Amino acid sequence: MRKFGLIGKKLSYSFSKKYFTEKFARENIQDAQFDLYELPQAEDFLQLVADTPDLRGVTVTIPYKLEVMPLLHSIDPVAQRIGAVNVIKIGPDGQLSGYNSDYHGFRVSLEKFLPHRQFHALVLGTGGAAKAVGTALEDMGIGFTRVTRQGDGPGTLGYDTLKTKDLGDYRLIINTTPLGTFPNVAECPDLHYDQLGPDHYLHDLVYNPDITTFMRLGVERGAKAKNGLAMLHEQAEEAWRIWAR
Repeated sequence: MRKFGLIGKKLSYSFSKKYFTEKFARENIQDAQFDLYELPQAEDFLQLVADTPDLRGVTVTIPYKLEVMPLLHSIDPVAQRIGAVNVIKIGPDGQLSGYNSDYHGFRVSLEKFLPHRQFHALVLGTGGAAKAVGTALEDMGIGFTRVTRQGDGPGTLGYDTLKTKDLGDYRLIINTTPLGTFPNVAECPDLHYDQLGPDHYLHDLVYNPDITTFMRLGVERGAKAKNGLAMLHEQAEEAWRIWAR
């Protein structure tokens, strides 16, 4: 039995096990199973590999997308450029190869959402997913500014500085933070939502709930909004393609 799974710190919220279990049943893939592996620290992944000889691949979620990189034998050029790994393929010889399916999932989702690419974007957050989002935007020719809690810097704004800006200059706003994720559904990024309007496009990487507070506050003012579910499906399928090569 080939084993696959998800590694992270807290995984009770994850959709991955249900998604892959249903995929295996639907596509009559009888020699595979998907499990959740909660790890206290990223380095424990190496022990998991040693203890699970049938493990063929894992996806990686917060907070380990950066921390697993030094543990790998090779990293795909796109993942190297992003600076984050969220898919690991385990070869028959024990070789650990890192990839990034966040890039593929987000880019496909965004291309289906936007009517054109004449935008300047705000990317809220600086984690592994934010790095993939930034690389995808660069490749799509969409300029962007990162928004961080740490404050202003090259190509970044702090939230306090952002409040002095006109959101009309940023028609695409992407939330890569976990703010608003179930059960903390009332949370949302600290923005001047009253400045949003019909020309704005909000893409939230959060997928549970279906409509986050970030999305709702935008839609109430006429903005278009999309959650992270389509991205999640796309990146899961990309992970399977990587493992099946």
